[in-house]
Amino acid sequence: MGEARFHEVSGAQHVTFGPVEIDVGRVGDARIKRMSYPPGMRWSTDIKPLAGTELCEHAHAGLLVEGALSFGFDDGCTLDYVAPAVVNVPPGHDAWVVGDTRAVLVEVDFETDTVARLGLDARHEHG
Repeated sequence: MGEARFHEVSGAQHVTFGPVEIDVGRVGDARIKRMSYPPGMRWSTDIKPLAGTELCEHAHAGLLVEGALSFGFDDGCTLDYVAPAVVNVPPGHDAWVVGDTRAVLVEVDFETDTVARLGLDARHEHG
């Protein structure tokens, strides 16, 4: 028995990117996205061939509302989130769903200008 699909989001476009289901709508200059990652999804396996980059080069800023996600960096550091949790992940990471349930992340972005517009770290660094 598969997991139930999300209800349609009024004012949003539903798209898929590999195994990820995304509902995206615009609010002013920003995009609000609900991203559903299935169990077993790993960026480096499932998305890397589609993205054409070695690591995910998008910043993620939002709220993890369901499930658990981990984000790994080249230096061996890992950021682990379990819902409900505020998520702040700089570009340059791998990512994977932890456990047997989907992970649902609601995030805001400005496409290629997210880091500058939200004042986020451009890369992972030790504090």
